[in-house]
Amino acid sequence: MANIYQLMPFLEGEELLFVQSIIKDLNDQQAQQFASIYSARRKDPQIILLTTLLGFIIVAGVQRFLLGQIGMGILFLFTGGFCLIGTIIDLINYKKLSFEYNQNVARESIIIARSL
Repeated sequence: MANIYQLMPFLEGEELLFVQSIIKDLNDQQAQQFASIYSARRKDPQIILLTTLLGFIIVAGVQRFLLGQIGMGILFLFTGGFCLIGTIIDLINYKKLSFEYNQNVARESIIIARSL
């Protein structure tokens, strides 16, 4: 099994534990393929935080578009982030939003890595 810290040193907390659990059965080559795919597609929680902060200043909902939630992004855009209440909630939950997105990306990436 490949060392997750060498492949993806940027992972922390729940995301690290989740990725460790899903790559435990991969061989070294598959783990490297997974790390390459996952690293390219995952969203950094700090980017989600910054784009959520943009909702207060410029345009609400950018973080939702980045997370692939187009419908919610449009709704935030037209309602001013539900009159900023939704933006405040996203500001508090930015790590959870990015973790949920990254979980889906990891599941897709593991399928791709196993098929290569």
